[in-house]
Amino acid sequence: MESKLQPQVRVRFAPSPTGHPHLGNIRTALFNWLFARHHGGKFILRIEDTDIARKVEGAVDVILDSLRWLGLDWDEGPYFQSQRLYYYHEISNSLLKDGYAYLCYCSPQRLEAMRQEQMKRKQPPKYDGHCRYLTQQGKTQLEASGIVPVVRFKMPLEGETTFHDVIRGQLTFQNSTLDDFILLKSDGYPTYHLANVVDDHLMAISHILRADEWLPSVPRHVLLYQSLNWEPPQFAHLPMILGPDRSKLSKRHGATTAIEYKEQGYLPEAMINFLALLGWSLDDRTELLSREELIKHFSLGRISKTAAIFDKRKLEWMNGVYLRRLSPEEFARQSAPFLDRDLPPKVKRPLDTDYVCRITPLLQERAKTLAEVPQLADFFFLDELPYDTSLLLSGGLDATQAIKIALQRLEVVKTWDAGSLEGILRPLATELKLTTGKFFGLLRVAITGRTAAPPLFQTMAVLGKERCLKRLSTALGKLATPTIINY
Repeated sequence: MESKLQPQVRVRFAPSPTGHPHLGNIRTALFNWLFARHHGGKFILRIEDTDIARKVEGAVDVILDSLRWLGLDWDEGPYFQSQRLYYYHEISNSLLKDGYAYLCYCSPQRLEAMRQEQMKRKQPPKYDGHCRYLTQQGKTQLEASGIVPVVRFKMPLEGETTFHDVIRGQLTFQNSTLDDFILLKSDGYPTYHLANVVDDHLMAISHILRADEWLPSVPRHVLLYQSLNWEPPQFAHLPMILGPDRSKLSKRHGATTAIEYKEQGYLPEAMINFLALLGWSLDDRTELLSREELIKHFSLGRISKTAAIFDKRKLEWMNGVYLRRLSPEEFARQSAPFLDRDLPPKVKRPLDTDYVCRITPLLQERAKTLAEVPQLADFFFLDELPYDTSLLLSGGLDATQAIKIALQRLEVVKTWDAGSLEGILRPLATELKLTTGKFFGLLRVAITGRTAAPPLFQTMAVLGKERCLKRLSTALGKLATPTIINY
């Protein structure tokens, strides 16, 4: 059961530009966005770019493009933490003044030696509090040597910190297991812990919905809130996303970045539906939900505590459903960029828009992604079809005779449409004493170069008389050329 809401729901998506957002990041953004929209609240975008060393060029643009592609519009921002250093320094100085923090002069070499020693003793690595007890004289000497200190939070040495998580309930951590963590680095930039707490307070964030990997950080944040006499937001930590084998999600499970799914031809509506069901459900049976339905029904109470399983086959199925729901005109419009991008270079550009609009309805039932459309459609555009002659010989029929007679009948056809073609070719199969399956299969290979293709007569109608007759003639030429078999 969700706890009592504050006057206005204000949530944030706060990615770090240290890489391109993967599906876990975007799922977090989606849950925040749905929660804000359900409650009529605000969705705030904040870029946590204080880790200068790990910042990836262009990552911010990809984050923004990913959100825009999925239609996750933000109400405020994007705010950049690198432009808000004044606030973090002000709060850091306040914590130092009030005795909740101290300056630490330990060198990286000392910290590494300390960690190695702790690991040798099979102790969890944590800061040993060396600078916590420095005298003023010791500090003065260290500063005189030119060392730029960091600021560390002074954790309670005993007791426990308890907080409530909306999804996981009451959680308690022993303070003795937590070390004096860094608030402000020597380069003047804050750590995640300080910047996160300061910004969430100043931006009046009411609920923090984030991945459960951040759960161990919460006691630190709670103690920071207490030391500053601030009311913490409500916490809700989202379940992990695992692969079908229940291992950590990785690229081998299809866990590419969000924008790559766009490039692979997935629709934003399908991605929204799929991601919403990774850790949340309306009930135990409903799988297809529109954006409006998700907004209407989304609640924290329906988020699972257990890990969500990523299943790319389900995503493909779902995307296929959404593709088939498009109007033929919209399917053609969305397919066009993929055809232009992925058809062989020998295909003349620009593509004929009217021709594309006649082709794509024949493919709409078969495509699972828009990126599959060029593979399904290439024979409509190619002058020469690369297929094995043996495909014409399968089925135990006289392929040469069948194609010759079909060619003769088709040459005199006046009206080249699907109905007329079927009216000629279906009776011809009976006349040739062939099953329609074998006869049409032969014609399909000769005309498309494939054993599986869209409906034959509609395909022939779109290809046109001249192209179909030429391909049948080419097939006769292939059959006339002896096949050399090496034993």
